[in-house]
This record gives sequence, C-alpha cells and structure tokens, in this order.
Amino acid sequence: MLEDRTLAGLPPTPWPAAYPKGYAVVDVETTGLARDDRIISAAVYRLDARGEVEDHWYTTVNPERDPGPVWIHGLTSEALEGAPLFAEIAEEFAARLADRVLVAHNAVFDWQMIAREYARAEREAPVRQRLCTIALAKELALPLPNHKLETLAAHFGVVQQRAHHALDDARVLAEAFRPSLRAAAAGGVRLPLLECRPLTEWSDRPVPRQQSGGYRAASWRAPRKRPACPYPNPGRYEDGKRLKQGMRVAFSGDTSTDRELLEDRATEAGLHVATSLSRLTSLLVTNDPDSGTSKVVKARQYGTPVVDEAAFGQLLRDVEPAESR
Repeated sequence: MLEDRTLAGLPPTPWPAAYPKGYAVVDVETTGLARDDRIISAAVYRLDARGEVEDHWYTTVNPERDPGPVWIHGLTSEALEGAPLFAEIAEEFAARLADRVLVAHNAVFDWQMIAREYARAEREAPVRQRLCTIALAKELALPLPNHKLETLAAHFGVVQQRAHHALDDARVLAEAFRPSLRAAAAGGVRLPLLECRPLTEWSDRPVPRQQSGGYRAASWRAPRKRPACPYPNPGRYEDGKRLKQGMRVAFSGDTSTDRELLEDRATEAGLHVATSLSRLTSLLVTNDPDSGTSKVVKARQYGTPVVDEAAFGQLLRDVEPAESR
C-alpha cells in the first residue's frame, strides 16, 4: 500500500511538471479484433492530473452488424437495436477525450478501434497521446505473474464486478491506474506515452459468418510473400535487452492490431517474420502464452522467449541496428 506522506507528517511528493494534466481512462467492447470490427459499447472515466476521478460516462453503440462474441461481452443484437450509431455519440465521446491522455489496457487496440470509428464518421478523435497500463506496469516492475486486467486489479486490491462490461472495466482500470500513477511520480518514472496519429482512411470487408449463423472473428487468407530479411539472425532475444535487426519473430493467436499490419511493422524494423517456429526463432509474440497452439508448445520445448503484443510494440520502438559486415 502506498504511503500517505501528508498523514505521516512528511512533505507531499513533488509531482513531475512534465506529467499530463488529465487522463481519459477508456474501455471499448467490440464485435471482434480485426480492423473492420466495430465498437458496441464505450466507457470513459475522466481523471485529473493526480488520478482522481472527475466523472464517468457509458454508452452502448449500434454496430449495424452482428455483435460478435456475445458470450464474452453479453450484448445481443436485440440489446443493441435501439442504441445510437457511433456518429450520433461521436461528439459527446470526443468531449470526454479532449485535451487528455487516453489510458487503456493494451491501449493500441482501444485507440485503433476509436480512430477507425471516427474515420468512418468523417471526423477526427481529439486524442494526441495514449498510455498503456501494461507498459506502465512494466516500467514500474510490478511483481505480476501476467499482465491481464484482472491481475493488475488484484495487485492493487480492486474488485471487479462485471468483466468485459465497458463501464466496469474502465472503473477497475481507473482504480488501478491511480496508485500506478502515484508510484511513478514518487519514483520519478517516465510515463510511457505514445503519439496517437488519426486515421485518414479505412475499409470494411463483408462480415464473415459460419453457415449456422454464428460469428467468426477472422477468415482464412493466403500468406503474403515478403522480401527476404537482409540481415543475419543474431540469435535469441534476451529479456531486458533490445531487439536486433535480423532476429526471427513468429506470431501466434489473435492480435489486437491486424496481423498483417503488425508483421509489416516488424519487417520495416528489419526483423525476419517467420510463419513457423523452429530452434532458430528469436522470439514468439502471443497474447495467450497458456494456449496449446503448436507454436506455443514448440516455444516451450525449444526455450524460445515469449512476449505479448504490447511488450512487442514497445520493443519495436527501439530496434538495434544489425552489425555491419
């Protein structure tokens, strides 16, 4: 539990002047994880500079399509039938986000979903920076067995009432973010802020459905031919160090960022994107390390390092150049 310096008769911890003046803790529930999926509910907790709650807001959204995995978020087509369209709540949503840092758990996903909805509505989300609470937990070196929201909440004694309900997820995250923010301020930790670039274009594909009428998150597509990596493989990734050009990276399971986009970013950074996993693989990226996929099983057998998507995104920001020959 964090010390209350004022009650202890000590001067308050100086608040870093470089820290943001306000935050918008956001959670969105969606029809799926692909770039053409839609938001079906959204919640925002507005916090002041020190993480204290100012107010909160919640809405359901009619996605104009199948609501997706109802067994996760609980929002059926019938429940969403009378909900407003995103274009109808865009202005109020924007007012909640304006002049604040967007805070979310795996923030790249929430930001991309929000940015695409604003692009569809021919508007721009008023967000310039985002902060991922997974990245912040890692900056603080919190002793967590994993970086799921429920794990972060349990660490700070926050009780979750309705998992995968946008309003309750946003509340839980706001309550866990406050002590994280104060710990960062007390320790002089740099906040892992990232720039948010608005989308100027988007595209939708027909929503894939199974013959039974059920939802399917993604459809099969042929692998795209990529140019050969020009750098030699320098070996395995080591925890706490930088990625290095030429490292062989494989992906397993669903990703919040569209898989092709994530692979493109890795290729542009000079990494070798592999479609399979072998003893030569430098790193496996997966959001579900406990799954039984063939790549995860092989990674355990070979001792291949494993990181989640959020951590991989952080590593991509600073890839070490390959040694000149």
